[in-house]
Amino acid sequence: MPNSEMATPAAEAIPVFECNFDLFMTFLNSEANPASISPKRFGQVLSVDMQTLAAHAHVHRNTITRAPDAESIQSYLRESVRVMRAAADIAGSVEKALYWFKNHPLPAFDYKTPQALVSEKRTDALIKYIQSLQAGFTG
Repeated sequence: MPNSEMATPAAEAIPVFECNFDLFMTFLNSEANPASISPKRFGQVLSVDMQTLAAHAHVHRNTITRAPDAESIQSYLRESVRVMRAAADIAGSVEKALYWFKNHPLPAFDYKTPQALVSEKRTDALIKYIQSLQAGFTG
């Protein structure tokens, strides 16, 4: 078999979103099911593999590829996007919000990252925290 046939296809290019959250949501939209978020694209923007994404969503790693529209994974993805939107509204860019979501340890939550908090189903507390930051910033 020639090397060209064995080569792994290049990953889809991730656009620069800047302040355009709608573009971010369009990118995340599943081509297979327009009502779903694509776990593959979500993993791409956060630079996480599907096994790590499955662990954060508390689903079997095969669920990501075999049943990407399953409520268990879609619920985690929707809650993550909800937090990212709140963060992007404060940060002023989707890329800053993505970095914050994945990497920023929060002292108010025992230095856990927002990504870990969503995985623990603490999204509402995290949203309230973000809103308090926004109130302090603007008011």
